[in-house]
Amino acid sequence: MKCRNTRWPQATVLAACLWTLTIGPAGAQEQKPDNEVSFNAALTSDYRYRGVSQSRLDPALQGGADYVHNPTGVYVGTWLSTIKWTKDLGGSGDVEWDIYGGKRGNLSADVTYDVGGLYYFYPNNGLGPNANTFEVYGQLGYGPAYIKYSHSLTNLFGTADSKGSGYLDAGANVDISNGFTLNLHIGRQRLRHNGSLSYTDYKLGVTKDLGVCSVALAYIKADSNAYLSPSRENLGKSAALLTVSKTF
Repeated sequence: MKCRNTRWPQATVLAACLWTLTIGPAGAQEQKPDNEVSFNAALTSDYRYRGVSQSRLDPALQGGADYVHNPTGVYVGTWLSTIKWTKDLGGSGDVEWDIYGGKRGNLSADVTYDVGGLYYFYPNNGLGPNANTFEVYGQLGYGPAYIKYSHSLTNLFGTADSKGSGYLDAGANVDISNGFTLNLHIGRQRLRHNGSLSYTDYKLGVTKDLGVCSVALAYIKADSNAYLSPSRENLGKSAALLTVSKTF
């Protein structure tokens, strides 16, 4: 993939992320139970992952479940979404099923960590190489800001000879006021031995907690012309995304 020159969004997101570091760490949280289970569901106008549409620029249904042992920070979870890209590449299947687990906690009063593994399962995808992917990841956080690196131990999403690819993700989720959160992100996907498919993606958005659900509106973009739909639409093109979600 060939990246285009997009200095304005890159500079804006980087500056905003650096600004959040001056806000400092979040305040103390209420005591949580030792064992915690939660469920989530969402409807999004376009399932974008690392800036690239997984649903051919169409809406997607999503949902998952999580368990965390709060005294140790150990967690496991699963998440599913409707997709179209495996069929677009000549395979089968219309579901992505993620299974993950790890450990998170505090390195100090101000610094958090999160390490784990994530398996992306595409049932009966029929692609060669297989689309199923396993990544390990590590994340450091300070207040609302974070930086995360994910490393593939398999080929990445069916791309041949791409084992060892990496994704660097930096961003922040800043509480503004009245239930609004500012969402900032910049990421770099590197595909090993497939340099033309590497790219940078950006996100600038806001989420509103309405109590009964959350509504998120975001501008998103991937600097790539390599990921195309069957009708030759750019799957990483600039777009405004609307997502309605509920955690319970």
